Amino acid sequence: MASSSSSFSLFGVFAIAFLVFGSSPVLSFKVEEDKENLLQGLNGYRQAQKLPPFEKNAKACCIADKIADVDKDHPCNITTANSTVTARHLSQIANFEHYAEKCKVDLNTTADAIVMPVCVPDMVEPMLLANYTQTQYAQYLNNSKFVGAGLGVDVDWMVVILTTAEHGGSFAGSGAGSVVASMGASVLVVLLGLFLVGNL
Repeated sequence: MASSSSSFSLFGVFAIAFLVFGSSPVLSFKVEEDKENLLQGLNGYRQAQKLPPFEKNAKACCIADKIADVDKDHPCNITTANSTVTARHLSQIANFEHYAEKCKVDLNTTADAIVMPVCVPDMVEPMLLANYTQTQYAQYLNNSKFVGAGLGVDVDWMVVILTTAEHGGSFAGSGAGSVVASMGASVLVVLLGLFLVGNL
């Protein structure tokens, strides 16, 4: 009986891990590694320009991921790689209001942000960084008004969103996001508590 209970509890832990970390932890790790490596590269570039490093903006990351998810359906090759280096304001992104709602971002805090998508086959790091530091995007990286960055990646597409310290580009939350996150954390704590009690 104890063995059956223990097996059930172990299954519960794996189920929770699946829900929290997703179905492909290896792929997820690679995606996060690509983001971190690019952010470090961008901050190294900023340091060379005697500018403070970009702080990671979680809500901008959420929206960048959603934009990258749509962009991944477009082919990525040398031709498209050269033509995608075009900075845009978020208002120019299709379905942006939907993304903002999903990511719990107040639309009034996004007007000054800049979206910079690129496609790089296989996410080759030197080429990826060069697509930002050696193109028209460099003018935004050199602009001290941008203090934060949100990065999203899907397949061969990377999206960087630069945010500001001012209200108009801060990506402040709409309020619901913190409630949802809090509820999610509470559910996880309860489930882990039940697991521990079941093993006593």
